[in-house]
Amino acid sequence: MEMPVPNSSILSRKSQVVARLKQALPADAVIDDEAETRAYECDALTAYRCPPLAAVLPRNTEEVSAVLRICHEEGVPVVPRGSGTSLAGGALPTADSVILGVARMNDVLETNYADRYIRVQSGRTNLSVSGAVEEEDFFYAPDPSSQLACAIAGNVAMNSGGAHCLKYGVTTNNLLGVRMVLMDGTVVEIGGAHLDAPGLDLLGLVCGSEGQLGVVTEATLRILRKPEGARPVLMAFDSNEVAGQCVSDIIKAGVLPVAIEFMDRPCIRATEAFAKAGYPDSEALLIVEVEGSAAEIEEQLSKILEIARRHNPVELRESGSEEESARIWLGRKSAFGAMGQINDYMCLDGTIPVSELPYVLRRIGELSAEFGLEVGNVFHAGDGNMHPLILFDANKPGDLEKCEAMGAEILKLCVEVGGCLTGEHGVGIEKRDLMNVQYAPEDLEAQMAVKDVFDPSWLLNPAKVFPLEASRVRRAAE
Repeated sequence: MEMPVPNSSILSRKSQVVARLKQALPADAVIDDEAETRAYECDALTAYRCPPLAAVLPRNTEEVSAVLRICHEEGVPVVPRGSGTSLAGGALPTADSVILGVARMNDVLETNYADRYIRVQSGRTNLSVSGAVEEEDFFYAPDPSSQLACAIAGNVAMNSGGAHCLKYGVTTNNLLGVRMVLMDGTVVEIGGAHLDAPGLDLLGLVCGSEGQLGVVTEATLRILRKPEGARPVLMAFDSNEVAGQCVSDIIKAGVLPVAIEFMDRPCIRATEAFAKAGYPDSEALLIVEVEGSAAEIEEQLSKILEIARRHNPVELRESGSEEESARIWLGRKSAFGAMGQINDYMCLDGTIPVSELPYVLRRIGELSAEFGLEVGNVFHAGDGNMHPLILFDANKPGDLEKCEAMGAEILKLCVEVGGCLTGEHGVGIEKRDLMNVQYAPEDLEAQMAVKDVFDPSWLLNPAKVFPLEASRVRRAAE
């Protein structure tokens, strides 16, 4: 994966830049020791690494503003970083950049149950947002698999979703406002504690912008009342295609579960060895969860089970208790860690129309045979958000490149059937050079024009999202 050549002028001025940062921040908030900066050399896409010039850990908006103002004056690129859980290389630094981590910014600033919102600093973890309001029977809906660790800052940057996004939507559907610092240090307020803001939808631009437009320091989030109850059902099938068709039929029937999750045989075997959830020996399984009152749950499940039976399931397992529900979800929640015990893997993130699931799953199987690399499929099937895990050996020469080539073909397939390159992981560096598959040059030009407005010098999160050649041409023209 090509990265830009570091700016030698910035490298030669490291001591000057670091000195200014140390004047503006507390002593423990600036990390410039070469060994210590290695902690920030990559995110969860660990195949690519590069220690930054320095890393800073501010505690509030004012300190973030000071950092950005200094870096703007010095012409130093800045890479915003939440918890480093990005699977797309969204927080990968360059050697001449400063990592701006928000992990120390984790306070709850305001909670309003009457108007159903919470305002938090952006370094707060996803799960701890729900933790802050659960005693009042509220919760925050988006629930990425990494929710124990991932930060709200990264959720906003990548427009993250999770297992329950089928019913509740992704981050953009639950984000009311942000406080954000522009590259020159200017602090702006976008949106707020109200349902919608007048004028242009700038909040829609910010959510999913991958740190290209500014650094979000605070977020106002929608919180919801917990449902009366919830119950999952596990369905096992003898082929991926049949399971995919079952998902399509459930959605077509107008039933809206809170979640529909898919796992195939490689994932089932891995999670059984790892978590011992008691999953059946099958080619594919679905976890479908519904919620509401007891009557609503029964009505929804009866329709879903009727649809499932038309597809001759190997097994249908309806939860009868909280303990059984936890066991049904145990394997799915453990899938990524379980697959990591088998081999290195690359986790993709393409989104497709639900009706195309059977075809796409069949093509992924064909590509697996063609490239000679095993694939484990585990994903949010209800909204077509695919997460194929391509297994490879990082120590085997050429295996990573083969894995990347296969991943590119799968993502192109997603676009070909009417989907897109990413559902919730973002573009980062992983899909950067595939943006030309999704967008015409004029489309990319329009997106880059937006970045020009917010970050005219293109110092924020360099080498991400836009193909390097396109950004080089644009910068040269200016």
